[in-house]
Amino acid sequence: MKKTAWYKDWFNSPYYHLLYQNRNDDEAQAFINRLIAYLQPKEKATMLDVACGKGRHSKVLADMGFDVTGIDLAEASIAEAMRDEADNLHFYQHDMRHLFRVNYYDYAFNFFTSFGYFKKQRDHDNAIRTITQSIKPGGIFVIDYLNVQYVSDRLESEVTTVVDDVHFYITKWEDETNFYKQIKISEGKKAMSDHAHTERVAKFKLEDFKRMLAGQHTEVIAVFGDYDLGAYNIKISPRMIIIAKKL
Repeated sequence: MKKTAWYKDWFNSPYYHLLYQNRNDDEAQAFINRLIAYLQPKEKATMLDVACGKGRHSKVLADMGFDVTGIDLAEASIAEAMRDEADNLHFYQHDMRHLFRVNYYDYAFNFFTSFGYFKKQRDHDNAIRTITQSIKPGGIFVIDYLNVQYVSDRLESEVTTVVDDVHFYITKWEDETNFYKQIKISEGKKAMSDHAHTERVAKFKLEDFKRMLAGQHTEVIAVFGDYDLGAYNIKISPRMIIIAKKL
C-alpha cells in the first residue's frame, strides 16, 4: 500500500491545529501591513494566497479591500476558512502542484514556510510553475521561507509542549537536504504511537529559488530577512522573504 505523504495527514489532523493554535496573529497582521505598504498594490488588486491554511493572511488582505483567493490541500483547513468567505474572499481545496488559474492574479503569496514539503524536486518545480503561471506578466510573487543557515545554527534537538492536556514530544534534526521535525503525541496518560508525524522541509537557499523562478521567467527583485522587512543576512536573518516579478 502506498504511504500517504506526511503533509496530507498531518495538516488535516486536529492535533496539528492544536499544536500551532497560538501562532502570532498580531505579527501576521503587522507583516501584511508592512508588505502592502512596500508593494503598493492598486485598489482591489487580485491576490492568490497559496497554501493558505485556515486563511489568516487571506482574511487580512481581504479586509484591506483586495480581491483574495486562498488555496490549500488540507480539507479541514479550507472548510474552516470558507466560513469567512465574502464577495472579495474565496477559498478552494487545491494541490499547489497543479495549475489553478493562468495569467489571472496581480499578486501571489506563499507565507510562513508553506513550501518545500515534497520529496522530489520535480514537485517543487511544478508548484513554482503553478504559482508563477497564476500571475499576470509583470505580476509579483512573494514567498516567505525559512533562512536555512539561521535555522541550522539554532536547531533544538528536543522540545516538549503541553496544550490542553495533550503532550507533544518534538524531536528535530537535519541532513544535507532537509530539516525534520517528528511530533509524538500523548493525551492524558495514553501514549498515541499511531499519532506520530514527521514534518520535512527542504533546505532551499536563495540560489535555489532564483533557479526555480528563472525557469518560469520570473526574476527575484528584492529579499528581506524578517517580518519587519529588514535587510537579508544569510547568518543572522530568521526569514528569507523573496519578492519576485514575472517577466
